[in-house]
Amino acid sequence: MNPRISSAARHLWANWVRPLGLAALVVLPLKSAVADWNWVPSGSMRPTILEGELIVVNKLAYDLKVPFTTRHLAEWSDPRRGEIVVCFSPNGGTRLVKRVVGLPGDRIVVRGAQVWVNGARADYGPIDRRWSDHLTASEHRDAVVAQEALGLVRHPVLVRPEHELYATAQAFVVPAGEYFMMGDNRDLSFDSRYFGSVRRDQIVGRAVAVALSFDPDHALLPRLDRWFGKLM
Repeated sequence: MNPRISSAARHLWANWVRPLGLAALVVLPLKSAVADWNWVPSGSMRPTILEGELIVVNKLAYDLKVPFTTRHLAEWSDPRRGEIVVCFSPNGGTRLVKRVVGLPGDRIVVRGAQVWVNGARADYGPIDRRWSDHLTASEHRDAVVAQEALGLVRHPVLVRPEHELYATAQAFVVPAGEYFMMGDNRDLSFDSRYFGSVRRDQIVGRAVAVALSFDPDHALLPRLDRWFGKLM
């Protein structure tokens, strides 16, 4: 081999390939088991989470998993009502961001956008106007942002009042070891109302913050007021 080529190859290995390989060996297992991030492509969690946002996921919120698997090594907590989690859909295995509405054993009734848990209706009321800052023109015209209280968590939901007039009640009983998930954009969310409850081992972790936010409808213009915001 040409000495100059051999020297360049050694330089490339020592200064780039080996360090990057070692970094990958450390970072990828940590990303798989400790913390992760998730780009949000849809509006099913509007107005809490918007399309084009990068959210931070705490994978140690509930358990420790074997890296690159869903197998649990240890569990120390369970998802609580009102928390936002990243999970896999039961059917297609699609990675989703949803809010925990029902716990194992709960009886959930959903009528339109409103929720009853074990016979008690969630509290609804007005909410800070800032949650309307990033609504679309059609949402400003047709939808209302309200506050929903699930347990100790108060959070916004996006509701279209005309849908409430014709809504029929749906009742669900959450099986043991499973959780009932819903999106905050109640009329435009594919969630447990359609695919059923989610098993505990299908929950990846808790979504804790918005790291970055870009508007896909306006040439990925940064929504700087949304950066580094805590999720509720």
